[in-house]
Amino acid sequence: MLCYQLKKTGDIDCLEVVQLPVPRPAAKQVLVKMTAASLNYRDLLTLRGSYGSWQKLPLVPLSDGAGIVEEIGNEVTQFKRGDRVLNAFLPHWLEGEATELRLAGSYGGLVDGVLAEYCLFPEHALVKAPASLSDPAAATLACAGVTAWSAVVKCGGLKPGDTVLTLGSGGVSLFALQFAKLAGARVIATSSDDEKLERLKSLGADGLINYNTTPKWGNQARALNGGRGLDLVVEVGGAGTLNESIRAARAGGTIAMIGVVAPSSGELRLPLVAMQQQRIQGIACGSIADLSAMVTAIALHGVQPVIDQVFPFAQARDAFARLASGKHFGKVVIAIS
Repeated sequence: MLCYQLKKTGDIDCLEVVQLPVPRPAAKQVLVKMTAASLNYRDLLTLRGSYGSWQKLPLVPLSDGAGIVEEIGNEVTQFKRGDRVLNAFLPHWLEGEATELRLAGSYGGLVDGVLAEYCLFPEHALVKAPASLSDPAAATLACAGVTAWSAVVKCGGLKPGDTVLTLGSGGVSLFALQFAKLAGARVIATSSDDEKLERLKSLGADGLINYNTTPKWGNQARALNGGRGLDLVVEVGGAGTLNESIRAARAGGTIAMIGVVAPSSGELRLPLVAMQQQRIQGIACGSIADLSAMVTAIALHGVQPVIDQVFPFAQARDAFARLASGKHFGKVVIAIS
């Protein structure tokens, strides 16, 4: 089978196409013929070697994939040949709270990922793909979808009438917008691009902020919420945006801390977090039970993941370049077969 490997880290040219044997499933394992895989910002960090000594080399990259069951091992009871499936991001986190063991072994980082023609998974790490989604759409769910679900539904606990702030137009932020609207919440969304803001509005955003023309967007988010702080901020920027997120959140509100995209912009306003009794909740994807619950909700409510562009397998490097450019709106996907 063909797959991509990182034998060293650095830039996009480090991605190599290699030929490997097709694996065979042992007991309780499922061989999947991969049809699509999607990229996350994490994959750029892996490419650049940002995980240091933790990172496996050589490595098959990407964590989020979908495909068709090709072969099952002994004792597999949940799947049969021909089933459409998608994989979990963290195969050891079945349910419950996060632990060191459950957070270990993520695909495309510490173990081989899904940018390959065939992948082998433990039966418990797979979920049936919704019939309402294409394979490229199903391939967007494992990391970005579950992360947004954890931020908005599981940890954020949004309820009708609440207000949430989303940052930018990457995969997590767009899923968060969609899930917040499902919960009956108002959404204020930011972007640096007015055209993208209009697209966010078409997805249901109730308030829009261009953070380039409004650098104090935390205050503007409050203004758009009638002068009140927001119940939840889905924080994907990191140190460079956290101060404005703290400014935007209400007393007792939650900041779901996810990303590390934006560089630090100075001293953090941590005293305000204490004074306002805000909660900064780290989000590291979610469990397989969370994935299953999210897939059920997507199927019931007809949610369609937002896909920026689908690249053929032979142009995987171009997909990485598209993500790195920051010009994407939604998920960048690679069609494998």
